[in-house]
Amino acid sequence: MYHLTKFVHELCALASFTLFALRGVWMLRDSPQLSRRWVKILPHGIDTLLLASALTLMLHQYPPTYAWLSAKLAGLLVYIGLGLIALRYGKTRSVRAAAWIGALAVFLYIASVALSHDPLGFFRVVT
Repeated sequence: MYHLTKFVHELCALASFTLFALRGVWMLRDSPQLSRRWVKILPHGIDTLLLASALTLMLHQYPPTYAWLSAKLAGLLVYIGLGLIALRYGKTRSVRAAAWIGALAVFLYIASVALSHDPLGFFRVVT
């Protein structure tokens, strides 16, 4: 069951990242695609499955005892905040674009932490 849950989590993370990146491109281009019904619904469904699978995986791992897991959770909060600015609350296109790029970078950091089980993630390689 663990491996299936982990697979679902990884698949949802990839789908979430892909859709967020696509929505960001559409936002920058003022594309009418952003107003399509499936674009407004599907990301929420994927993110719900992503969160549910994450919570299921954490049943045996208490975040404060695993520094890498705590780093992932902190990164997630930053990612959500930047994503909200990028796709909803940014007042100008440049603010939305900067938040979108920042959110993409934070997502990649979260993925690197997950893969390395190290709170420094890809920064460990640089140092």
